[in-house]
Amino acid sequence: MDGTKRADIKPGAEVCIVLKKDQRSGKLTEGIVKDILTKSPIHPHGIKVRLESGAVGRVKEILS
Repeated sequence: MDGTKRADIKPGAEVCIVLKKDQRSGKLTEGIVKDILTKSPIHPHGIKVRLESGAVGRVKEILS
């Protein structure tokens, strides 16, 4: 699943995000969702989340 729908993402889910600094290269960072930061139900570039590691980025892939 891609990460464009807020309803698909729950705290505790394992996801791949793209960090702001990695947007040009498209490098993904894997982690567990701590907080969902995007308020709207859908975002075309991916829902913005904070991982348990503290990294903030947009969800590109939902792993579990």
